[in-house]
Amino acid sequence: MNLEGLEMIAVLIVIVLFVKLLEQFGLIEAGLEDSVEDELEMATVRHRPEALELLEAQSKFTKKELQILYRGFKNECPSGVVNEETFKEIYSQFFPQGDSTTYAHFLFNAFDTDHNGAVSFEDFIKGLSILLRGTVQEKLNWAFNLYDINKDGYITKEEMLDIMKAIYDMMGKCTYPVLKEDAPRQHVETFFQKMDKNKDGVVTIDEFIESCQKDENIMRSMQLFENVI
Repeated sequence: MNLEGLEMIAVLIVIVLFVKLLEQFGLIEAGLEDSVEDELEMATVRHRPEALELLEAQSKFTKKELQILYRGFKNECPSGVVNEETFKEIYSQFFPQGDSTTYAHFLFNAFDTDHNGAVSFEDFIKGLSILLRGTVQEKLNWAFNLYDINKDGYITKEEMLDIMKAIYDMMGKCTYPVLKEDAPRQHVETFFQKMDKNKDGVVTIDEFIESCQKDENIMRSMQLFENVI
């Protein structure tokens, strides 16, 4: 896998992992069009989700879809929330040949929007709605937030290097040809040459979205994940 391939992974791997997470919950196999007779059994969990009507208004899922999603979420997370360690355990199953700990940490922080150390069903649904059914701009905004580690509105070379190293560690030895040790840093330089339009050493949200939208490979790959469920 060359640097261009790693660049696509950096933008799209979140969506791939979410599809795998849905498979883990058994939601893709069940199909969201299946009928649901029972309502949410909210009394059995510690964290109670917001009213379905509110979540329906805030997401691109129907009430019936939300019921099925919640059933799968509750089966895997009886407490009603997911902590960071659970995130790491889930993704370690998908990348046993590498170390996904750091990337799972970054991904968890992107979903934990209120920074309370837990991802609730509401957090899960809002992120899932964007990644699977959001517009291209919404997905790219979400990806930018993931890479903007300190949430100051800019992606620095140091932040992008941390992300690239995390992806490199997660992929392990499954890349061919095997990437050299300096591949993450080379990728960061390539990334900034393409996206840092005014050469000020940081990438803004506008620069990030504009560059991604001009990349046909990224746009084509994003379309493949539309309406996965």
